[in-house]
Order: sequence, then C-alpha cells, then structure tokens
Amino acid sequence: MQAQFDVTQLDLMAKTPSKAHPWHGISAGENAPEIITAFIEIVPTDTVKYEIDKESGYLKIDRPQQYSNIIPALYGFVPRTYCGDRIAQLASERSGRLVEMGDGDPLDICVLTEREITHGDILLQAIPIGGFRLIDKGEADDKIIAVLKGDAMYGQYRELSELPEAVVKRLRHYFLTYKNLPGEPEIMELASIYGRDEALEVIRTSMEDYAEMPS
Repeated sequence: MQAQFDVTQLDLMAKTPSKAHPWHGISAGENAPEIITAFIEIVPTDTVKYEIDKESGYLKIDRPQQYSNIIPALYGFVPRTYCGDRIAQLASERSGRLVEMGDGDPLDICVLTEREITHGDILLQAIPIGGFRLIDKGEADDKIIAVLKGDAMYGQYRELSELPEAVVKRLRHYFLTYKNLPGEPEIMELASIYGRDEALEVIRTSMEDYAEMPS
C-alpha cells in the first residue's frame, strides 16, 4: 500500500533540513583549537570558486577562476567561528594599525596534505600550525594554515616555520594575488605571518566572536 501524503506533510518535509549546516550545525571539535574540524569548500583542481551559501548551507558557485591562480591547498573554514570585532581588535593589536572590523565570515583555513582530494563539501580533522594575518579592504581576514591529521608528508609539522620555504611562498603569493585584477590596485595586504600559538589564539578569538555573533 502506497504511503499517502497531504500537501501539508510534503511542505513540512521540504522545509526540514536534510543535513547539518556546515557553519552552524557542526562543532569545531572537542579538542579545538589544537585539533579542529574543517569544512572544505574548494580543492586545488577546482577551476570554479565555490563557497558556502550562508542561508542554506549548500555549496554555491561564487565565480569561475578567471586567471591562472590555483589554490595551493584544501581551502575552507572552521565551523562555529566568526571574524568580528574581537578578531579586528586582535589584528589591530598585533599589526600596529587600525583594523575596524572583521570580514563577517567564518574563519578561513588552508589544509596541507600530500593526498589528492578531488572535491570539496567534506569535513576533515586538521592541526593548525600558523597563519597569515591578511587585511582585505581594511577588514581582518585571517587565513589559518593547518596540516591534515595523520598525513604521511605534512602531518609531522607543528609550526609554520618548519614548512619548506617554497610551500609558504606559494601560499603567500596566492593570497596576495587571487583577488587582483589587471590594471587595478592590489586588494590584499599581508600584515604578518604567525606560528602555532598565535593561530590557536586566533581560532579561540573567532569562536568567541561566533558566540556573540549578531543573529
């Protein structure tokens, strides 16, 4: 006997979320910030930039990659974090310049691994080892650098300073140029590069910002 559904039941099913929202419905991990859960949006093979749709939690196409810049690592964000007033204050204190606000997004993260991971929309466990304090049009836009937990090549690293210089240079070049357009002023500024201890502080601060995030 076939199940019968009235219009009200079908409407309710359509409005019921089928998965946890990657930003709000997933924990950063019980061992955060030392080991954190990261939601990956894009991978190095992507020729389209994907990002989370803040309302639905699904990945959406932000834009095709117009130039030759390719993300050199897995890229996404830390759930239940937010770059708000506290992150802006921390950036101001550490950079020695006035940073009036965070960028209003979850905290970005790059995760290094030797493995070829072919698509985003996944969760993984990552170990933070440092970060880049970027200023995007006057807004704090930190990028946490981490290694995939258990990775055979990168899993041994615990400090950004331990990474091969070429890896750090590649990450730095990407983030300083990926928003640039030919003939227009540069957008991104690198205020500082920091190690593991400060990366953990940034993560904690972004978690505090999330707890106070405007609804």
